[in-house]
Amino acid sequence: MSSNTDFLLALENVSVSFDGFKAVNDLTLYVNKNEIRVIIGPNGAGKTTVLDLICGRTRVSEGSIRFNNQELTELAEHEIVRRGIGRKFQTPSIYEDLTVFENLEISFPQGRTVWGALTFRRTDTVRKRIHDVAESIFLDGHLHRRAEMLSHGQKQWLEIGMLLIQDPELLMLDEPVAGMSVAERAKTAELLNRITQNRAVLVIEHDMKFVESIAHKVTVLNQGRILAEGSMAAVQDHPRVKEVYLGH
Repeated sequence: MSSNTDFLLALENVSVSFDGFKAVNDLTLYVNKNEIRVIIGPNGAGKTTVLDLICGRTRVSEGSIRFNNQELTELAEHEIVRRGIGRKFQTPSIYEDLTVFENLEISFPQGRTVWGALTFRRTDTVRKRIHDVAESIFLDGHLHRRAEMLSHGQKQWLEIGMLLIQDPELLMLDEPVAGMSVAERAKTAELLNRITQNRAVLVIEHDMKFVESIAHKVTVLNQGRILAEGSMAAVQDHPRVKEVYLGH
C-alpha cells in the first residue's frame, strides 16, 4: 500500500477562506505520477481555487501541499514553476504577434532567467525540441504562422506546447477544450493521453464526454469538499453526485 510520500502531489487537510467563506474546506487529494486526474463539480465548487493553491497564486489558510514530497505552501509562484509545475488558464495566454516557433522558443527553459536570456542561442538542440513539441501539439505545419492566425483550438494547443517545452512533471489545465470543435476535442484527448507517459496532468473540465475519454480518476468537488472520487462510471453512479451535480 502506498504512503502519502509516494504520490507526485499530495494535498492534505487544505482549506482557504475568503472573508469567512471556505472556498476549499479540509481537502485531501493525492495525484500519482503519469496520472490524468480530472476535477469536476458545479460552479463555485472550488475547482479553480484548488489549482490556484497548488501553483501559489492563492495561499492556503490551513493544511499542506507537497510536490515530490517538498512543501509548496511557502514558495513563490515562480519557485513552484521551477519545481516542475506548469499551469494553463482558461483563456489562452500566448504572444499573438509572434509566430508559433517564436512562442515556443521564448518559453524554452534556458531563456527564462536573466542570464539565460542573455546567453540564449538558437542551437540545433533548441530547434529540434521546438519541432518535437510542435509535432506533438499538431502545429508542426504552422511553425512560421503568426499565433493570431491560429484557430481557437490551435491557440489552446500552442499554450499547452509552451508549457510542455519546459518539461513539467505536473501540467494543470483549466477547461482546456472550452470553445473547441468536436474534432479538436478528440485531438486534445489524444494529446493528453500521450503526454502522461512522462508527467501527470490535472484537469478541470465541464465536458463530460471529454472527461470520459481522458480521466484515469475523477474527483467531484462540491462546496470545497470532495463529494465522490473514482472512475467516471463510479462517480456518475454515486447518489450524492446525481443529486448535487447531475441534478437528479
